[in-house]
Amino acid sequence: MDVRNPRTGENDYAFEPPTQAGLGELASRLRTGQVTWEAGGLPARVAALAAWRDAIAAARAEIAAALVADTGRRTESEMEVDAVLRMIDRWCSLAPDLLAEEQRRPASVPGVAVQQGIRPYPLAGVISPWNFPLLLALIDAIPALAAGCAALIKPSEIAPRFIEPLTATIAAVPALQNVIAVVAGDAATGEALIDHADVVCFTGSVATGMKVAARAAHRFIPAFLELGGKDPAIVLASADLDRASSAILWGATANAGQSCQSIERVYVHEHVIDEFVERLVDKAKNVRLAVPEPGDGDIGPIIAAKQIAIIDGHLRDALDKGAAAPTGGEIETIGGGSYLRPTVLTGVTHAMKVMTEETFGPVIPVMPFASTDEAVRLANDTVYGLSGAVFGDPGEAMAVARRIDAGGISINDAALTALVYDGEKNSFRRSGMGGSRMGPAALRRFGRRQAYLISDAGRPDPWWYPHLR
Repeated sequence: MDVRNPRTGENDYAFEPPTQAGLGELASRLRTGQVTWEAGGLPARVAALAAWRDAIAAARAEIAAALVADTGRRTESEMEVDAVLRMIDRWCSLAPDLLAEEQRRPASVPGVAVQQGIRPYPLAGVISPWNFPLLLALIDAIPALAAGCAALIKPSEIAPRFIEPLTATIAAVPALQNVIAVVAGDAATGEALIDHADVVCFTGSVATGMKVAARAAHRFIPAFLELGGKDPAIVLASADLDRASSAILWGATANAGQSCQSIERVYVHEHVIDEFVERLVDKAKNVRLAVPEPGDGDIGPIIAAKQIAIIDGHLRDALDKGAAAPTGGEIETIGGGSYLRPTVLTGVTHAMKVMTEETFGPVIPVMPFASTDEAVRLANDTVYGLSGAVFGDPGEAMAVARRIDAGGISINDAALTALVYDGEKNSFRRSGMGGSRMGPAALRRFGRRQAYLISDAGRPDPWWYPHLR
């Protein structure tokens, strides 16, 4: 399979997907390895993960370079590697408490005690997207490994170059070699992976996520899905407009807007919208494209070729229906890559695709509201419910946040779910399903709870067996 370079537009990399038989053999090897991995105990797993962290840190430059080739951007690629290092540290620190064996306690029935246990799913299948190739390949796999699962990962065929240097780090840790594997493949490989897994984790579009959910349901295995978003930001009249405009600009344009938790629509109180837009436009004009080299600016290329037409279609639809673009508005071709400068849109309505469909680009449509009730209604007028943001007096902002139908709400900041993993959250509506990938649940969801019901061995014949007396 040929792979396009997002900065040149040329195919400059290729890989061969695994055969069905080869994938089955790999899954079987991982299942066999998982038995030893689980039996070895949590301290051994933590030690192996810590060793892997050191191997990844030693290969930071090679992995980041591969990510730059995959995505065309440098800053976010380096941040990805560092985020993975912190993630491993975090789970190594938290896992001993979260997976600690619970003490035996008396049951409600006399003479019986209860002790809880947890058994990991043997093989976790992970299917990850192209926008953050490394981070989203490992955000589920690392806690799964800590819980005692083996992990089989299939990243997007759009961004597979990082697999080779990452696999080399796995090979450097003998304890991991038979419990984690990363394979390059397309949709057919992903479908086959689900057929071999005991639990599947998917990050990607709603359309594909629904197919994953259906296939997992057919196999009667759980599916944890983190899907698309159309995240709203509400700017109240009480907001600090300088802070709000800066945060929303970052939240909408980081990684060129190619993030599920990007701010994709902004609702601003009518009394402050003119000042907010003026501040936002002034700041947006100072954001530079990352050309000619990946480290030369802020906004990298549109990574996936298929996304170029979607973004352009949303812009054309909005402009044709009366929206204005005081900055940006046109996709530029530079050196074979496609780029879009931060694009602020005014005069938008919910009759436009840019306000209702996931754009996945650095586009910031801004719309006024007259009352808090109207702002909440507009924010909730969507099929999505991933995350959002509210700016204003802290108490007022919190009251509004509680009314938004989404899993993670940033207060007086934007897109914090990309950085803060401590709070458990669920996706609302079509933005996903299954247990939280944040907070303690992110680890515990990879285990099945067992209850050991222990009868007092020194007790005479149980009273509930009268026919034995």
